[in-house]
Amino acid sequence: MLKKLFKKTKGEEKIVAALNGKVVKLEDVPDPVFNQRMMGEGIAIEPVQGEVVSPVNGKVVQIPASKHAIGLESEQGAEILIHVGLETVALEGKGFTPHVRVGDKVSVGQSLLSFDLDFIRENASSTVTPMVITNTNTLNKQMTVAEVSDAKAGETVLITIK
Repeated sequence: MLKKLFKKTKGEEKIVAALNGKVVKLEDVPDPVFNQRMMGEGIAIEPVQGEVVSPVNGKVVQIPASKHAIGLESEQGAEILIHVGLETVALEGKGFTPHVRVGDKVSVGQSLLSFDLDFIRENASSTVTPMVITNTNTLNKQMTVAEVSDAKAGETVLITIK
C-alpha cells in the first residue's frame, strides 16, 4: 500500500522531431494505415535530409530486417514508431543504414538511422515519414500534437503527452 501511495507519477513528456523537414498532419499522409490512425496517434515529416534522430530518451525496441523503420520506448512508456517513407518495406533494406541496435539506450538527438533520400524518392511511393505513438490507447494520457509547419530534428516539440 505504501508503494502505491509514494509511487512516482509519470509527468509530461515531450516528443521532438526525428527529422528535419516540413510537418505533415497524420490525416494528410497518403496511406490509410497512418491517416486513419490504425497504428496510433502521431504526426509525420516530409524530410529534407536522410537522417533520423531519437525524439526521446529511451531504448530501441524494434528494427525490422528491412531497416525502413525503428521502434522506440520512451523512459515514460510511450512506444514510438518512426516509419521512413511509404511502401519502403519493399526496398528490403536498400538505402537504409541503422546506427543503433535493439536494446540500445538512446537520448534525444542521437543518430538512429541514415537513409538515401534520393533513392527513397525514386523507389518508394512517398518520403513522408510518420512518427506514431503505437500504444496511444493503453497510455491513458492526453496527447497534444503541435501546430507547427517546420521541424528541426532533436529540437522541435511535435507531441506532448500528459
